[in-house]
Amino acid sequence: MTAVAAMQPGWNLGNSLDSVGSDETAWGNPRITPELLDNVRAQGFRSIRIPVTWSAHLGGAPSYPIEAAYLNRVKEVVDWALADGFYVMINIHHDSWQWVNTMPTDRTNVLNKYNAIWTQLATAFRGSSSKLVFESVNEPQFTGSSGDAQNATLLHELNTSFHRIVRASGGNNATRLLVLPTLHTSSEQARVDELLTTFTGLNDRYLIATVHFYGYWPFSVNVAGGTRFDATVQKDLTDAFDRVHDAFVARGIPVIIGEYGLLGFDRHTGTVQQGEKLKFFEFLGHYARTKKLTTMLWDNGQHFHRTGFRWQDPELFAQIRSSWTTRSGTASSDQVFSARASAITSKTLTLNLNGTSFVALRQGTTDLVRGTDYTLSGDQLTLTAAALTRLHGSRAYGVNATLHAHFSAGVPWRIDVITYDRPVLSGATATTGAFGIPTQFKGDQLATMEAKYADGSNAGPHNWTSYKEFDVAFAPDYAGNRIVLKPEFFAEVNDNAPVTLTFHFWSGEKVTYRVTRSGSSVTGTTA
Repeated sequence: MTAVAAMQPGWNLGNSLDSVGSDETAWGNPRITPELLDNVRAQGFRSIRIPVTWSAHLGGAPSYPIEAAYLNRVKEVVDWALADGFYVMINIHHDSWQWVNTMPTDRTNVLNKYNAIWTQLATAFRGSSSKLVFESVNEPQFTGSSGDAQNATLLHELNTSFHRIVRASGGNNATRLLVLPTLHTSSEQARVDELLTTFTGLNDRYLIATVHFYGYWPFSVNVAGGTRFDATVQKDLTDAFDRVHDAFVARGIPVIIGEYGLLGFDRHTGTVQQGEKLKFFEFLGHYARTKKLTTMLWDNGQHFHRTGFRWQDPELFAQIRSSWTTRSGTASSDQVFSARASAITSKTLTLNLNGTSFVALRQGTTDLVRGTDYTLSGDQLTLTAAALTRLHGSRAYGVNATLHAHFSAGVPWRIDVITYDRPVLSGATATTGAFGIPTQFKGDQLATMEAKYADGSNAGPHNWTSYKEFDVAFAPDYAGNRIVLKPEFFAEVNDNAPVTLTFHFWSGEKVTYRVTRSGSSVTGTTA
């Protein structure tokens, strides 16, 4: 428990040594350098998870020798990280879905290969610092099994075999910290209970449980109208963290959230609206602390620049870093919209104080005047019409001014003051492979899109919901003045069946549009 507490916070070196190609650069990241690890350490991270995929570097049965150059490269990176003072976790990573998953129908061969890898790793690293941690397998999964009972049996066999091999190898491995996952690294109660049974049987005080957490799925990928960090998203998080705390931490078994983030981040961090994203990470860091869970941020290169050593989204990282030690105040939105076609009126936001107290509202280094520029009544922060008139200035479309609400702890909450008008969409004709709706955004920002046929049934992918997946079915292209409808959307749209699209914007505006697909041709008209 003490060691795992000392591992907080952690970071994943994703999409490098875990790539399924023949080289660590196969998935687009540069070769790992000591300077990268030095700079990650300087951000405040105390542990680093180095996922490793072995499949492309194995010889044949029965010994499945690991290519010497590759094992030496992994050891080199591990040693750099240990020299930086990190706790370091290595594992068997994408092998989980490449070949480990065939265990239900190929048990003997899978187990032999798995055991051969861990036998070699245990030997290679048995003299390494006790700060090196082994994780048995990433996101274990099985194809063609008879169901939950067999899955649990197979994972138990992998985890206990791993434990036996490492412990029997001697050296520092006799007491090395070993990390065991649930099936799919899921925090569902049944999966947690299955892993707890394994822990009880092994009765080893140097074991750690691990699950992954990417949030409530509709919010995590922005589908089905999951645009906001609301009570449902929050409860999904608290339920998950409560389950692993009550099963493991309360029994003295530490837990590592071995990966966390939002699934939409695999595309880019703009899939989820900035303010809603910040609220998610603020709360996640807070609740993990209260439940004594160590967290490891999943970073496949989209967060910390691997050669420039800077954060792609500094505001996001500032919120994450703050959440390691304290709470931050937030608000119902990070945007205040005023329509240019209307007179400017006062606007109210609800503050989420999160145990802090409101200190000031500032534009740069200048404090706005309470009572003149804004009022505060309980948790209701109201910007006056006079202040907004000044802040909007010439009322150009887009962000006219940026304010920050400061609280007694944590990071300030940014508030953009935005001028907009109702977006205007125009007709278009193109193909299913390259269809864009000409759009005058007029300062507004797209939140989500609904798609329905004339009879009211849902159109397009995920047809159980009218709300389509952001950046998969559709995406705004602000620089190009268009909304792109992706080939993935049209692939699941009926031929010659008009679809009514409803675009929801963050200002509250809704704009409808009609598209009809005929083969590979698409015609779009204003509705």
